[in-house]
Amino acid sequence: MSELLDRIKKDIKVAMKARETDKVSTLRMLHSSVKNRDIELDRELTDEDVVNVIVKEAKKRRQSAEAYDEGDRPELAEKERAELEMLQQYLPEPYTDEEVAQIVDEVIDDTGAETRRDMGKVMGAVIPRIKGRYDASKVKDIVLEKLA
Repeated sequence: MSELLDRIKKDIKVAMKARETDKVSTLRMLHSSVKNRDIELDRELTDEDVVNVIVKEAKKRRQSAEAYDEGDRPELAEKERAELEMLQQYLPEPYTDEEVAQIVDEVIDDTGAETRRDMGKVMGAVIPRIKGRYDASKVKDIVLEKLA
């Protein structure tokens, strides 16, 4: 079993004993999503698989918070951000902008990319390396800056 999934299960028990209802709710939702992914793949999940599920759930929370902000529902947006914060505790340490820029430089050197036409090759190689550790939507700007 994935160590990360085991940690999530233990944290659910701790949160239940501490009567932290919001945390229990968020972690149960996460556990449910992980189990659904387990059923989809029909195999035991690795930590990487669990991280991918957490990334997907975190993205949902981020998008929901933005939508609630636009809809003038700050109380719901705050709830989504609190859930996002809980989910981020299970993700690996995020990369800094400088670290991602260095990864982009390495990929550009490896692929021989020179112009913006080569952006697809660069993005295709960078995204898997940063998954779960950096916001993929920000990578495009870094790649465009390097290929300009």
